Amino acid sequence: MSDLQHSEDIVQLNSQIQEQKLLFDSLREELSGAIIGQKYMIDRLLIGLLGNGHVLLEGVPGLAKTLAIKSLAEALDGAFSRIQFTPDLLPADVIGTQIYNMHSHEFSVKRGPVFANFVLADEINRAPSKVQSALLEAMQERQVTIGEETMQLPDPFLVLATQNPIDQEGTYQLPEAQSDRFMLKCKIDYPSFQEEREVMRMVSQGTQRMVRKVVSLDAIRHSRELVKKVYLDEKIEKYILDMVFATRTPSVYNLSELENFISFGASPRASINLAIAARATAFLNGRGFVIPEDVKSVAKDVLRHRIGLSFEAEAEEVSAEEVIDRVLSKIQAP
Repeated sequence: MSDLQHSEDIVQLNSQIQEQKLLFDSLREELSGAIIGQKYMIDRLLIGLLGNGHVLLEGVPGLAKTLAIKSLAEALDGAFSRIQFTPDLLPADVIGTQIYNMHSHEFSVKRGPVFANFVLADEINRAPSKVQSALLEAMQERQVTIGEETMQLPDPFLVLATQNPIDQEGTYQLPEAQSDRFMLKCKIDYPSFQEEREVMRMVSQGTQRMVRKVVSLDAIRHSRELVKKVYLDEKIEKYILDMVFATRTPSVYNLSELENFISFGASPRASINLAIAARATAFLNGRGFVIPEDVKSVAKDVLRHRIGLSFEAEAEEVSAEEVIDRVLSKIQAP
């Protein structure tokens, strides 16, 4: 392909992206009216939606995590279900089970709440690992097997999960295999003084806004196809791979001081999801090509749950975010 043809394709793609971006701007505005002061959380939910990736939100109770996910589902024309994870939850409560019919003497499948476009897994780390792992096949393969029957999940299918910090009472650590299947893990912080004042007034006066449906499922599918076409230069690809490989072999990238802090580096899903998230970020910014800032803006959300910290890191209170900061400062952007 000639440089001229390539440039023309990008111009045409930019035009299509600008048109679709208006839809997502209206979606962002609709969500911002119901969720005060959580722009970062809203943007990450939209990146997950565009990248067809599951999103994990971590924060103390009361930060509107559940409200944000519920509002997103209400603003989209799709089926929504909520699963409240508790210590006595069973795998069958999530994916469904087989029921014996005494009249026909046959087993039939009763589908669980996972059969929806948008599944809210609320406080996912309050249930034991066997329940959390019941979601594994659904999250990765977009299908569920009950008995001998395998059923496809609807398209789009997105798991939007919330969890409390693992040092809180009654929480379990997510299995690494499941945690790795979340495209993004976002840490949600407290709102500012002014934002919390606005929330307090809105709720106490009963003036919360109802969320309207503003984007169809067809528009989401179309936008996802455009995101796949966003141009990712080879230099940006190398930047992403260097970032991921630096978490596995720090000494190769002159980061020997991190070797004792990392027990295992990011998996190949990290580089895949970093590329997808960067493309989705470029799309939301109205561009048909990725720039290094797109990669940097989502690096922590993609990597923080994929880096295993050693006992020495925990003893010295070195967090995954600090490790990523050091990697970002050392790897030279193109």
